[in-house]
Formats: sequence, structure tokens, C-alpha cells
Amino acid sequence: MYHNGTIHTFGHTRANMHKFDGKILIVDDDQAVLYTARMVLKQMFAHISTESSPSQIIPLLRQTAYDVVVLDMNFAQGKTSGQEGLFWLREILNLDPQTQVIVTTAYGDIELAVSAMREGAIDFLVKPWEKEKLLATVHTAFQLSRTRREVAQLRRRQQTLSQELETPFAAMITRSPAMQPVLDAIQKVAETEANVLILGENGTGKELVARAIHCHSLRAAEAFIKIDLGAITETLFESELFGHTKGAFTGAVEDRAGRMEVASGGTLLLDEIGNLSLPLQAKLLTALQSKQVIPVGTHQPIHIDVRLICATNQPLHELAAAPKPTFRQDLLYRINTVEIFLPPLRARREDISVLVAHFLRLYGKKYGKETLQISRKAMRQLEKYTWPGNVRELQHAVERAVIMSSHATLEAADFLLDHAQPTRLPDVETYHMETVEKNTLTEAIRKHQGNLSKAAQELGLGRSTLYRKMKKYDL
Repeated sequence: MYHNGTIHTFGHTRANMHKFDGKILIVDDDQAVLYTARMVLKQMFAHISTESSPSQIIPLLRQTAYDVVVLDMNFAQGKTSGQEGLFWLREILNLDPQTQVIVTTAYGDIELAVSAMREGAIDFLVKPWEKEKLLATVHTAFQLSRTRREVAQLRRRQQTLSQELETPFAAMITRSPAMQPVLDAIQKVAETEANVLILGENGTGKELVARAIHCHSLRAAEAFIKIDLGAITETLFESELFGHTKGAFTGAVEDRAGRMEVASGGTLLLDEIGNLSLPLQAKLLTALQSKQVIPVGTHQPIHIDVRLICATNQPLHELAAAPKPTFRQDLLYRINTVEIFLPPLRARREDISVLVAHFLRLYGKKYGKETLQISRKAMRQLEKYTWPGNVRELQHAVERAVIMSSHATLEAADFLLDHAQPTRLPDVETYHMETVEKNTLTEAIRKHQGNLSKAAQELGLGRSTLYRKMKKYDL
């Protein structure tokens, strides 16, 4: 409405209204209508196009992906049936189904409105329309258009990812016998709806295993959403996972879907679940049991349907069984229908050379050094290194070596292993498994000066498992 020459809409003035980066097309044979609509809508949207001839609609849509088209239903003089508008409505949606179309007419014909909605129009305006009504209707259609385009983009990305993994576990590079139980578990669990708990040290590839499960599941065409629970603060936990409504708290300027809602229909990876506090564990358990989330600022529950995968480097069973538990037993039962343990890189040394070759090809291509090779001596040194940061540390080491090297062949010095003062696996004269295991346990305990918690953590074992092995070898 007008007041003292200033347009007031939704509590904003022309001077302070936030503009959306939306593309709006108005098609009407009345120049006065086009002018007025442009003046009203340019307050809210950055890109407004007008057109008086419907024959230009298709050329315009082929040049620009419009979020919203405001389409008149009658163009030829004396025509009031709306058949022209219905024709162009079908043409628009046939060319770009993601475009939201609002139809307008000077005749309040309910049957015509119903026909337009059946053909795919998102809304209907009767001229002369109120400015506030025009803004509100176009804004709603714009938000829906952007949401649908984002969902379509997400689906395309997921489909591309699935195509890249057409061969089983193509992205998982391994030849180690220690990884065979992991591959077998992925094969068995992928097509089920079972909840999966992936255990392993940081950098071992837990997210890669989760993605492999998703991409070979019945939900492969749906979203894969990862939530790093270790990076979410207590105050933002509910907002991030469950969503919030506009005005629910300071900074909540619009409604926002939580990540659990976004993942509905697909797979949800809760990474670093062992870092959650007990109060947050209780809230998460309630949502998982009820299969509902309640956004902050409302009491209206939203149903969710997710395939749950959790990952952690924490010994959850020990945390749940401790005299003062720091992890809920009932939550553990909820998330670990199937457990997959991902061994550390030092327990799958056969994979070091194939991983180095893979990363060397990857970063050689990225940095224009595709002929770069690695010496045998350097490879032997890499295979002896314990890699406390696992595959992630190896990946970063290779990338840095590729970037910094000025020679055709990478040597051990290029990886800065001595500079990092690595602990190396002991050289042994036998490869008998029990002897190697005993020597490795002894070296880890010696390194940490008898601190069994730290030794167990480096070995990727729980304390109780380490105690049993120490008793076995009389250490």
C-alpha cells in the first residue's frame, strides 16, 4: 500500500527490503500491468523481465532459467476463455518443469483457475491484484522453485556418485587381507535397512565405508547427508539436526529444515557420535525412536525416514559399560545392529604402496606432474612408517611431496618422515603373526612409557582387548 509516497510491504520499506537473487518473468499484453508489476517486484527481486508477446516466452526460457513466470491467461483482444494461457502454461512446464507459474486474469473464473492448477500452475491471481498479494504470491513461488531446484541438483549429484561406483567398492583401494571382512560386511549389509556402526581410528576411511554402503543400498538415488557431531555446539545441536522456524532465536531469519529432515528418504551419517554429551544423546535417541523431529520454535513434529550409519573412533562399548557411563547403553543398542571395524593403516601395510600409487596419479594430474615417480627406497620407508594419521596422513604426505618436489622421482626425504620423528614398526627377522603382534604391543607400550590407555589408542584396541593380549604374551 502507499503512504506518503513510500511503498510498505511486510514491514519493510523500499530502502531496506532484502532483495533475493531471483529471476522473475512477467508476461502480459497490458503495458500498464507490466510496468506496475516490475515496480512492485523489483523491491524484492534482483532480476525482473517483462514481455508483452507470448510468442517470446520459449526463446526467453531457453536463454534464462526463470524461477517464477507470472502469466496472463488471455492475450487476443476479446478473448476470455483462457485457452491461450493454458497453452503457454503447458509449453513453459514442458520446457522447464522446475519453473513455478502464477497465472493472472481479469476474470474471476473459478473453473479456469482449477484448470490452470491442474495443468501445473502454482497459484492464481485475479486482476486488479493488490501489490502485497502479488509480492507474497511471487515470493512463495520463488522459495518453492529454489527448493525444488536444489533437490533436483542433489539428486543429480547422488546419481553421478552412484554411476562412479558402478563396480563394487570401486572407490575403496585395498589389497590387504585385513580389509576383506570390511568388504564382506559392506556387501551383506548394504541392501538391508540395518543401522550400522563403523569403528576405527581417525583417517582410516569411515566416511568412505558409509558412502559405499549408501551407494549400494536401495536408497542410492536419495540423499546422503553427513553430520559431524563433534563440530556442533550444544546450543546449535537441535537447530542443526531438527531445524528451526523463523524467529525461534536470534539470527533465525527464516525457516530452516534440519539435516535429519533433509536426509529423510536417504542415508544419514552421524560422524563422531562418541563425542556427544549425555543430554544430547538423549535428544538424539528420542528422535531416532519416534522417527520424528520437532524444529526449534514449534511443537509440530515432522516424520523422518532415514537409514542410519554412525561412525566414531571412541570405544563406545567401554564408555557405556564404565562405572560412570559417558555413552548411553540404549543409544548404543539402537545404532549398532551391525558393527564394522576399520583397521588402521599400520595393520594393512599391503595397502600403502597401492594407496601411494593412487594418490601419486591423482595429485600428479592435479598439479601438472603426471610423470612423477617414487623410488623403491622411498616406498620401503613409507611402508615401515606407522602412519598414526592413517590414510588421511598418507594422502596429505603424498600431496605435499608432489607439490614441493622439483625432481622426476620422489625420495624418502620428500615426505619429511624424519622431520616428523615418526615411530617405525620394528624390523623383525620373522613374520610369524604372533611374534609380530607381540613385538608391536611391546613397542607401543614402551613408546607410551607404560600408559596403557595411550598404547591401546595407538594400536586401535580397547583397553580390555589390550589387557587380554598382554596376558596372552605375558607382557
